[in-house]
Amino acid sequence: MIKQRGLLSFILLSIITFGIYPLFWVSKLAKDVNKMCEGDGKKTRGLILLLLFSLLTFGIYFIVWYYMLGDRLQDNGPKYNVTIKEGGGIIVLWSILGAFIFIGPYIALYIIIKNTNILAAEYNKKIPSLNN
Repeated sequence: MIKQRGLLSFILLSIITFGIYPLFWVSKLAKDVNKMCEGDGKKTRGLILLLLFSLLTFGIYFIVWYYMLGDRLQDNGPKYNVTIKEGGGIIVLWSILGAFIFIGPYIALYIIIKNTNILAAEYNKKIPSLNN
């Protein structure tokens, strides 16, 4: 069963753990997305590769990862009979341009959480044998 995520809990746990929780969160998110979107021919890279490629590209890969994640969630919406309105482009736009107003990256994260939760709810309904 894939659990629902929340932005407020993400922020609070990030503060309480001094930034360690986001590392766990990204790793779990990648595993859950790969499980929900299995069979689409794509793979969401996990924490180690995300950190490595982001360091090598001076943070550019992180933006690319956000873009690919957003598009993958949107592309898999029809598989679960849901419409995901925001794709990778909107997420990247909020991440980069929204950073000038400080709240933009949080809006991008909220969109990812919302879209992941939509797919997770349908995934949990569709595959009851995994819920046991």
